[in-house]
Amino acid sequence: MRLLLVEDDPMIGESIEDGLRGERYAVDWVRDGLAADLALTTVGYDLLLLDLGLPSKQGMDVLRALRARGDDLPVLIITARDATPDRVQGLDSGADDYLVKPFDLDELLARTRALLRRRVARTQSVVEHGGVTLDLASHEARLDGTPVKLSAREFAVLRALLDNPGSVVTKSQLEEKLYGWNSEVESNTVDVYVHHLRKKFGADFIKNVRGVGYKVKPLP
Repeated sequence: MRLLLVEDDPMIGESIEDGLRGERYAVDWVRDGLAADLALTTVGYDLLLLDLGLPSKQGMDVLRALRARGDDLPVLIITARDATPDRVQGLDSGADDYLVKPFDLDELLARTRALLRRRVARTQSVVEHGGVTLDLASHEARLDGTPVKLSAREFAVLRALLDNPGSVVTKSQLEEKLYGWNSEVESNTVDVYVHHLRKKFGADFIKNVRGVGYKVKPLP
């Protein structure tokens, strides 16, 4: 899961970013409204965590522009504005949840998980390919009905490959599913996760397309 954090306070932003990455989310962090607009129109995200008091462009304007484009990306507002009219305005403008600062990081993570579960529930919640089944809501995988234990990043790589069975997914596209902008990516990271998945689902399940990336073996 890739999340966009929009927060101009460096201490708060760093704390949230560390907490989210500790949960194995890929996180991009920007510090003003214009940068948020650019990120939202160029990168696909699973959740937006949005402060309201931002430089360049206010968070409420970022939210309204997002909804005006018809984007249904889940939005969690994180702000110090605790007055009831502010909450009502944020929710009426299209936010899915509203959390007032200061807040406990565990509560933020719980609300994040809840919004992501809802997003999965609105889309296809189970992906099947051959004998492999991925439950996107519970993050469980099965091979011919038998549970297969996957790490969060193994699950993310496999989901990306199963989104378009038989189509090639480049290494850079897989890296985008695993890491945010500021994360250091080792050159063989994707190869390692693919190796783990092959051990669990079969050596021929994931095909290497030399110099390009990987694809899941198409069905006959």
